[in-house]
Amino acid sequence: MEFRELPVSGSYLIRLKPVSDARGFFARAFCEEEFTERGLCAQFIQTNLAYTRRAGTIRGLHYQVPPHEEVKLVRCIRGAVWDVCVDLRADSPTYGQWTGTELSSENRDMLYVPAGCAHGYQALRDDTEVLYSVSTPYAPRYERGVRWDDPAFGIEWKYAGEVTLSHKDKSWEAYRL
Repeated sequence: MEFRELPVSGSYLIRLKPVSDARGFFARAFCEEEFTERGLCAQFIQTNLAYTRRAGTIRGLHYQVPPHEEVKLVRCIRGAVWDVCVDLRADSPTYGQWTGTELSSENRDMLYVPAGCAHGYQALRDDTEVLYSVSTPYAPRYERGVRWDDPAFGIEWKYAGEVTLSHKDKSWEAYRL
């Protein structure tokens, strides 16, 4: 795997290094040793699958507060998404900044989202599926969110059409930096 550090401190774009032959290819999608060597979380206890019916739909931006902060490892396995990580760690050199990257079934890239960052994505195609692993179980009492269009962050979403949101994601209040 190739790890490319992104603008938000501690976030990474992880690219597979496939070995091809006449049958197709083989690639390692996760290696505890490689993650540990880089000081990244290598213990994921839950994997979630999210299916999104319509392009333009945004899921997020979500995070959990201590003691249930979570690291996420995100991959799009069908379709494509614009995946966003927002740094909410007050002691981070990139506090208040965001980074985005396109994840698709074609590029097979993954996004590593460090604890203390909000995460969300927008489907760029209909019938998109995202598979992501988390380091901590879902704890509803510790879940928080950031508005997708919060002017404090100025996130540049890639889909220009109609945006669809859940009731919960519409209800998040503006974030105060």
